[in-house]
Amino acid sequence: MKIQETKLKGSFVIEPKVFEDKRGYFFESFNKKEFKRQTDLEIDFVQDNESFSTKGVLRGLHYQIGDFAQAKLVRVIKGSVLDVVVDIRENSPTYGEYVSVVLSEENKKQFFMPRGFAHGFVVLSETAIFSYKCDNYYHQPSERGVIFNDPDLSIDWQLPIEDLIVSEKDLVLPTLEQIELNKTI
Repeated sequence: MKIQETKLKGSFVIEPKVFEDKRGYFFESFNKKEFKRQTDLEIDFVQDNESFSTKGVLRGLHYQIGDFAQAKLVRVIKGSVLDVVVDIRENSPTYGEYVSVVLSEENKKQFFMPRGFAHGFVVLSETAIFSYKCDNYYHQPSERGVIFNDPDLSIDWQLPIEDLIVSEKDLVLPTLEQIELNKTI
């Protein structure tokens, strides 16, 4: 497994070693010991989530605050998405910057983001099955978000804005400038 840190300290793109033959393929999607060796991070995932979405569905940008902040390891099982993380750690030198990566069933890349990042994705293929591991349990009262089209972020979602399908909840999220931060993220 090849693990490469992005420009946002603590976030990593992971490329597994895939073994393919005429029967199909096999790969190790996560190995705690190898992850720690390459990142020096100790992680304990406690919840796995999966979503199914159609082309143009944009989910995010979400995060949780305080004791319920979450680190996540995400990947695509079927289809293709543009995955985006925004650094919202108050004292980070990369605060307000984002990284995006295409995750697909073909490239089998994964994206790890530590606590203190807002996360979202948009489906680029006709449909997608998206999977993510979290190191903390979901807690609705701690859920927060940043509006996907914040002009200060200028995220290129790779699809025309009029083609995006965004939930009512996500359409009313605040801008990065307006978000409520908890210093314990």
